[in-house]
Amino acid sequence: MPAVALDRLDDPAALEKLDASGMLRAVATSGSQVRASLAAAEEASLAPLSLDSRPRAIVVAGMGGSGVSGDVLAALSAAKSPVPVVVHRGYGLPGWVGAADLVMTVSCSGTTAETLSSAVEAARRGTRLLGVGAEGSPLDLHCRSEHGAFIPVVGQLAPRASMWALVVPLLVIAERAGLLDLGPGRADLEAAATRLESIASACRPDLESFVNPGKSLAAELVDTLPMFWGSGELGPVAALRAASQVMENAKAPALAGALPEAHHNQSVSLDGSLAGAVSGDDIFRDRVEDPDPLRLRLVLLRDDDGAFATARADASEEVASARGVGVTVVRAEGSSAFERLASIVGVVDFASVYLGLATGFDPTPIAPIDELKARLESRD
Repeated sequence: MPAVALDRLDDPAALEKLDASGMLRAVATSGSQVRASLAAAEEASLAPLSLDSRPRAIVVAGMGGSGVSGDVLAALSAAKSPVPVVVHRGYGLPGWVGAADLVMTVSCSGTTAETLSSAVEAARRGTRLLGVGAEGSPLDLHCRSEHGAFIPVVGQLAPRASMWALVVPLLVIAERAGLLDLGPGRADLEAAATRLESIASACRPDLESFVNPGKSLAAELVDTLPMFWGSGELGPVAALRAASQVMENAKAPALAGALPEAHHNQSVSLDGSLAGAVSGDDIFRDRVEDPDPLRLRLVLLRDDDGAFATARADASEEVASARGVGVTVVRAEGSSAFERLASIVGVVDFASVYLGLATGFDPTPIAPIDELKARLESRD
């Protein structure tokens, strides 16, 4: 790892200067986001959703950092819900969606073109319609004008820093519909909020790398292509979130995989040109003169919920290590599924920001996304 990156990670003044828009502060609000959005969901009028009657299916329409809220709902409800949760990323809605279904449209800004088109199509088909996003936004106005429900949330800097604000309303709706159990008095949400606040304290900028889990993980990811593999019930959605966060906050490529599926395809990259060594190679040879310093790193996000998940994750670590591929393990902690997810995502979110700062990038700007939007708008 370059010395300049190490120096910057443990220099709070340098971190603050480069983090001009305050992404670290935005991520640190995760715990308060959970509580604020719970209050907003409890205060909102949900009568238009007719939650006493179970929907045939739930479709969550959202893009980017907003769309991941649907992945979280799908993961948390998969084991027990009799109703499928489908995440839709794109324009309109799947052809099968109809009046018997519930469409949840999620947009932090309330202006996302694809999500707005989903809301318009949902109204046209007569589905139950929920909007989650900025108050007074086009999404808000559309949902209310079409006899749908809307839950206003306060976004933090960017959708990717607002995941907890966006996902909590979906969980509350799912619980109201009898598809999810958040514990007595929704205690699972409070436990996750407390966990996220603990992580924010442990990952604050003034704590040095050797006692800061966010900085430590970031240091391990410098000069690597991280391949995030998630195990168990929640690991896969955490892996998807992790790869997206690294790409946006650190402006670096990253891969996401779910066990056991990743064993059937992505695992072969452990013998590739970015691995520490191919089969039969000398993993102890000096690689200082190698032309490309980039190396693959396997990051296991472990939510081991049974013997099969444990065996898969253990084997992954053993096979990667035998090939000279660095392995990092982040283990879920907590008594509920939502708290366990928070324990992984909270640390990785901070690490993605620190990785960007360590390598000299302001995490907040998303120039390629802005340029793509501008080019598309100019063609309309």
